[in-house]
Amino acid sequence: MGGKVSTFAAAVARGKNGWTASELELSGLADIDEVVDRLRDAEPDADLSLLFVEADDQYLVILRLDEGEDLRVFGSDSVFAEESRTGALLLGDIEAPALEIDELAAPPADDDEDDRPAADPDADPVGDAELLADLGVSAHRLLSLCALEGMLPSDVTAEICQRLGCGDEMEELREA
Repeated sequence: MGGKVSTFAAAVARGKNGWTASELELSGLADIDEVVDRLRDAEPDADLSLLFVEADDQYLVILRLDEGEDLRVFGSDSVFAEESRTGALLLGDIEAPALEIDELAAPPADDDEDDRPAADPDADPVGDAELLADLGVSAHRLLSLCALEGMLPSDVTAEICQRLGCGDEMEELREA
């Protein structure tokens, strides 16, 4: 496609004084290492740093660094890497698919289908869907959030941040 992609990139970091949130500029970065450096610089002493990148109200990428090392990446849809330079920068090195989203699309037997939003059958999540599991957001929950029709990346980010305890910081950042 090659069109201009609208992105919002927010770093949330947990340090000894709690959570902080800051917007990151990703334009002009050459590779994932520069993205990681920028995330590290947002809160150098953080024991946990997360970067939420939302693009075109369609795609979400989450990067995680523990104590400035051990990068883990999740993307809501592999198509983002094909459609934009930012997507290719963030997801280009990801080879293994996250999990099949089809199993999440089937509602439980006692679920009323009319009350449940439909899953996006074309979504192809990639990367490490378990990257937030130790923080209370299981791979199944993350994939379910990304698969819900009508759920924008900003909605997914807000729900994850609420669960992690940094929802207020993210909300303040968005309102700034």
